[in-house]
Amino acid sequence: MTSPPLRVAALGMGWWSDVLADAAKRSGAIEIVACFTRSPDKRHAFAAKYGCKAMASYEEILADDSIEAIVNTTPNSVHLETTRMAAAAGKHVLLDKPIANTVAEGAEISRICKEAGVVLALGYQRRRESHFRWIKREIDAGRFGKLVQAEGNISRDRLGQFDLSSWRYTAAGMPGGVMLQIGIHYVDVLEMLLGPVKRASGALAQLVLPGDNPDVANLILEHESGAISNLTASYASASEYYMMNVYGKEASAYYDLFSGLRHLKRGESKAQPVATEKNDTIREELEEFVHCVRTGAKPETDGFWATRNLAVIKAGVRSAREGRAIDVADVIKSGE
Repeated sequence: MTSPPLRVAALGMGWWSDVLADAAKRSGAIEIVACFTRSPDKRHAFAAKYGCKAMASYEEILADDSIEAIVNTTPNSVHLETTRMAAAAGKHVLLDKPIANTVAEGAEISRICKEAGVVLALGYQRRRESHFRWIKREIDAGRFGKLVQAEGNISRDRLGQFDLSSWRYTAAGMPGGVMLQIGIHYVDVLEMLLGPVKRASGALAQLVLPGDNPDVANLILEHESGAISNLTASYASASEYYMMNVYGKEASAYYDLFSGLRHLKRGESKAQPVATEKNDTIREELEEFVHCVRTGAKPETDGFWATRNLAVIKAGVRSAREGRAIDVADVIKSGE
């Protein structure tokens, strides 16, 4: 017997809330039944577009026992309070990344949800892309041998598309700039593939875009396994671009947006293309959340995992400021 769709409310109305709502419609496993944001115009427009009820307050959503979960795309600075309120009301939470602006808040969000017995899942859809899943399966099967190195780039062109009034583009709303906003996706992928990062070195620059936040960033990451990875994130490049190369003693994989996935085994002289289908990563993310709510399973990217990812970014930001490599464990301990 098929379970009925998970009844959720959308909290925070922006472009990403629409992306998630569109994916919910494609899925059928999740139904957005209510929404709230402080702007009456935005919430009524969202409600009309997605056929849900525009609530007068967040408290009204939390008081509705028929609503099982919250899809939270609010600013990072209010993730703790909005999630605390949801957990207290027994609502499960799908929270957009990053989990918070500080490691201490991320840890508190994770603790609250664990103690309340509600599912907390973080929105990291990039890790679900079929090329990364293929690389992960090959690594887990031992066919890469010892992993030694990786390099990634995640870039978008934001020139002329930059809204200085948005919290996403300010140092107060998104400390760490482009690396915290989009680079954290590839920190997640790198830790998924190469294991936890123990130390980070960083460089940040503001070269093209207005405002007070870095639009170019670079991290050198030392993994606990001994592997070293390099990650660049940019909002100042000429076009959108994604790249991830993973090197092992026995095999390597090369992915980029324009050429797709290629694979090279030890002894071969030419990388061979690997056919992977483009998958609906955001739909899969939503459906995993529903599965965890219904079964009690643990999400791939729970609060504790997301707090570690955040700590890696914060270590890189501190490194750029202090001019030295920073241990991730020190950042976790300080809660910065």
